[in-house]
Amino acid sequence: MNTRVGWYSVLVNLFLFGLNLLMATYSGSLALRAETAHNLLDLAASLSVVIGLALSLRKSRDFPYGLYKLENVVAVFIAFGMFFTGYEIAKEALFAPAGTPDVHPVMLAGVALALAVPLVFSQYELRAGRAINSPSLIADATEFRAHILSSGVVLAALAGQLLGLPLDRIAALVIILWIAYVGWRTLADGMRVLLDASLDVPTLDTVRALIAAQPEVAGIKSLTGRNSGRYRFIEAEVALRVSDLEHAHQVATRLEEAIRAEVMHVERVLIHTEPVQRDSLRVAVPLASSDGVLASGFGAAPYFAICQVRAADGAMLRQEILASRPSNGEKGRGLRVAEWLTAQRVDIVLARENLAGKAPAYALLAAGVRIEHTDASTLSDALTTCVDLEGRKDND
Repeated sequence: MNTRVGWYSVLVNLFLFGLNLLMATYSGSLALRAETAHNLLDLAASLSVVIGLALSLRKSRDFPYGLYKLENVVAVFIAFGMFFTGYEIAKEALFAPAGTPDVHPVMLAGVALALAVPLVFSQYELRAGRAINSPSLIADATEFRAHILSSGVVLAALAGQLLGLPLDRIAALVIILWIAYVGWRTLADGMRVLLDASLDVPTLDTVRALIAAQPEVAGIKSLTGRNSGRYRFIEAEVALRVSDLEHAHQVATRLEEAIRAEVMHVERVLIHTEPVQRDSLRVAVPLASSDGVLASGFGAAPYFAICQVRAADGAMLRQEILASRPSNGEKGRGLRVAEWLTAQRVDIVLARENLAGKAPAYALLAAGVRIEHTDASTLSDALTTCVDLEGRKDND
């Protein structure tokens, strides 16, 4: 589709060039000659767009990441072409010998047609370019929009000439200002990509939120992204609360799928994972009452103690008693409690109930939460058991 749109652009520019050349030849209008030069440049730029689109998708041993940036090179070429066009028009407007254009009323209809055609086609090409995130098509559509203003200025100049108002040179200078503005925007956008500028802040914020939403993620150490042509490359370094390599790989795969589903035109996602180095642990203990008595069950526990303990010696750093989040019914309550604890970012669940083989255990383990059994009846005794278990784990 993209190369087909590029060829349509070539045909439209060829038509506009022929139309304006015919009118400029018969009228001698400086504004029309400037617009004809503008069309000739655009015709060359459109051919460059087609070539860039065809080559940008190719990959080889020397260019394993593809030639995506070739589209941005084309966009920069278009921008410099705009500047050259502006220079030529300025030279004509300021230094060419004075003359009176021979304007006929039928030329107004021709210029109106030259205004309407790029107006309609630019909308079509811009939608196509945005649909595939093609910088060269978007730049070409932007250049067509420049014709809307420049043709409007030419139309006003010719109409003024029919009324005896010498607006030809003034119209040419107005076209220069518009070309300079559009050319600068096109050049800036193309150079940002060629210089590997970062992805825009909203896109990076979206990726950061997607990564942080995964329960196994303990922190995001770095997140970078860049554009290359129409595509985006994203790289993140993530600390996980799991140390098992297979589990870490599953998390990375899930993150990549989530990013691709939410962010458009992503060519590659690289997720570097490493186990988090924690100075403290969050331990969740099901309670039968808020005074620290342990519950015999897990899903039916009305309260949970969430304790922050120092990993080195188990010293209590912070403790809070939270009401459990019950479901609407007894069925599936334990699983919903496990999901709630996962959202609380707990590292260990210490319970009197043996959860082995049960749905809550699978949900907790999948999120990197360790499950320990205790026979203690009070919270303080249970935490002592947890410290002993951590000590034995470190010794092993």
